[in-house]
Amino acid sequence: MGLGGNAFALPFFFPSRSCARTGVAPCIVGRNRDRQAMPNRRNLLLLAGAALAAPRFVGAQGSAARTLRFIPQGNLANLDPIWTTTTLARNHALMVFDTLFGLGRDFQPKPQMAEGHEVSSDGLTVTIKLRPELRFHDGAPVRAADCIASVARWSKRDVLGSRLAALLEEMTPLAEDRFAIRLKRPWPGLIGAFAKASANLCAIMPERLARTDPFQQVTEVVGSGPFRFRADQWVPGSLAAYERNADYVARDEPRDFLAGGKRVHFDRVEWRVMPDPATAAAALQANEADWWETPLADLLPVLRRSRDIAVEVVNDFGALGVMRFNHLHPPFDRVEVRRALLPAIDQRSFMGALSEDAGLWHVPAGAFTPGTPLANDAGLEVLTGPRSLPAAQAALRASGYDGRRVVVLQPSDFPTLSALSEVAADTLRKVGFAVDLQAMDWGTLVQRRASREPVERGGWNLFCTTWEGLDVSVPGSHQPLRGNGAQGWFGWASSDRREALRDAWFDAPDEAAERRIAEQLQMLVWEEVPFIPLGLWRPPMAYRRSLTNIVTGGPPIFWGVRRG
Repeated sequence: MGLGGNAFALPFFFPSRSCARTGVAPCIVGRNRDRQAMPNRRNLLLLAGAALAAPRFVGAQGSAARTLRFIPQGNLANLDPIWTTTTLARNHALMVFDTLFGLGRDFQPKPQMAEGHEVSSDGLTVTIKLRPELRFHDGAPVRAADCIASVARWSKRDVLGSRLAALLEEMTPLAEDRFAIRLKRPWPGLIGAFAKASANLCAIMPERLARTDPFQQVTEVVGSGPFRFRADQWVPGSLAAYERNADYVARDEPRDFLAGGKRVHFDRVEWRVMPDPATAAAALQANEADWWETPLADLLPVLRRSRDIAVEVVNDFGALGVMRFNHLHPPFDRVEVRRALLPAIDQRSFMGALSEDAGLWHVPAGAFTPGTPLANDAGLEVLTGPRSLPAAQAALRASGYDGRRVVVLQPSDFPTLSALSEVAADTLRKVGFAVDLQAMDWGTLVQRRASREPVERGGWNLFCTTWEGLDVSVPGSHQPLRGNGAQGWFGWASSDRREALRDAWFDAPDEAAERRIAEQLQMLVWEEVPFIPLGLWRPPMAYRRSLTNIVTGGPPIFWGVRRG
């Protein structure tokens, strides 16, 4: 396929029309770092062999058997799933907050906090009734007013929420446990939008917190989900602790992916941040950790040799690597400069920096997740044709680039993103950019990328990240594809044409029309270059075999999991 990367088949169901209109991904079964901070590959393997001699992590409070010890992909620096789109904040939010509807195994929305809903005959009014036993962690009952305020805040930041904001006439409480959403025109996908599993999560929080400016972080973490966040024990860069919410009443039905009965079998879950991969491997091997979200690819052979450790791809959707530009400031405010990079982008180099095992990644990758219904070849020769540094250098000279410094942000505590950043910086230098690669921890990078200031005042020009394949498989939830400027994702790209095509996708009458729109959007990506896809990464997880009932098909889920 294309450049010769190992192709793989993603099993999927073609979406129903209601599923397609939500903007949630098509119904698919499957799964979002400074050289000094990363040992090189040779040293990593040596370190893994000596890992058991590493210092031991302090044990959990209480009974170890009742504590699940999890090593997340990075530092949980931001706790507000509306303010930020980070996967870490989303994973945190799934534990602490609940949602009105949840995504089932069939990728259809199911009632969660909602007892049910009704749609008027004209499709303009959706009435949602809440379950009676819902309470926030502070003891207050969940009210319709809380849901209305939460949905309103979400709609100002989320890629699908903005669709609701554009169609909304009003939201009104009908009773303490019931509210109505009146639309200007029907949107069959509204319930599916509430069930979306990706950032920004439509997390329901108390009205007093939901009234916080969506461009500011909430000051407390109060949800109604199956876990309580222990803010008093939170040590950014080290530990985030969660306790079972004894007052949570699970739905009286089996667990169904992100829906159904969320029954918790651990009293406590600890996220133990371990930026050094060798230390994380040692902890897992020594039974001082139970579950590692993103083990470094070079350590997988070591982990697989242990009879007590399972290594598997839990999220088959993978994560699409993305090079994102700041469209507000020079030089990437000029499309000619962004476009000049395309002849030099070698997706195999980017993915190869993550792992030499080509079975863990897929190229070529266009604007949509490979293997999903809307993935297409339109214009893909831009990335699959012969790579040519001279062509890129000539295009850059013709673009009028003035040699100014280009700041590339690099997260020192995310090996995957750090490696992508290294390859990006090297590629830019070879093309002729004056690159300033600035390493920082992920929490700092998340704060920094929110700045709209020019480089001279602490701004930035480019960063690399990954988006979960579920998010970028359809236009509705594809944040990097948006062209809504100041209201959009970091980088703030503007394009009336991309926005118009996205709106047309929501109203497409059939799958054939959806695909035509996806092809047009992909062609605009090569023309306008809001981002550059770098390949699909399929990172496995590693966990102790003593853990059972781990849910496959998406992010790490902590309800339903047992030990032994």
